[in-house]
Amino acid sequence: MKRILGRKLGMTQIFNDDGTVVPVTIIEAGPCYVAQKKTKESDGYDAIALGFDEIPEKRLTKPMVGHLKKANCPPVQYVREFRVSDPSEFEEGQKIDVSVFEVGDQVDVVGTSKGKGFAGVVKRHGFGGGPKTHGQSDRWRASGSVGAGSTPGHIFKGMRMAGRMGNERVTASNLTVALVDAEKNLLAVKGSVPGGKNGLLIIREARKA
Repeated sequence: MKRILGRKLGMTQIFNDDGTVVPVTIIEAGPCYVAQKKTKESDGYDAIALGFDEIPEKRLTKPMVGHLKKANCPPVQYVREFRVSDPSEFEEGQKIDVSVFEVGDQVDVVGTSKGKGFAGVVKRHGFGGGPKTHGQSDRWRASGSVGAGSTPGHIFKGMRMAGRMGNERVTASNLTVALVDAEKNLLAVKGSVPGGKNGLLIIREARKA
């Protein structure tokens, strides 16, 4: 299983041997610890929970501290669960670092996109807006008609309208691993990944590769 938790540090560029420039995102990936094992016999499904980002014990609730100590896991800020085919391959408290990945691997990176607040249809959906002439004065960025009158007499569910934009789970698929530094727990992937700096990321094997 090639999965790990990480934190987005920012973007930069690296140079290949032939001199081409590759834009990459630098991720602090791991180390992670196995905080729990779940099996079909005890929980109805097979999974493991990974903990990431060690923090002082006083910043956790007492139930979480006890849960982590039971698994021989240090106090961590984030715990995320992953389905696995065989939980017996892992031990509670086991350390997993970025060396599970190699340069050239295809990965999916899951994160939370930047929140943009309430946005109109031009910014949120790329609408063209209304005409800038013919007597109108305030319809440049309006959505226009959203439905008929008597039939059907209502707005269809899913109609693209103004509303909250961003701050949602986003997956960037099939990114190429460009650099792995196990000593510094750094991973570089080609291209951009969701979210802002210091945002939590899930890095996993590409599902569609």
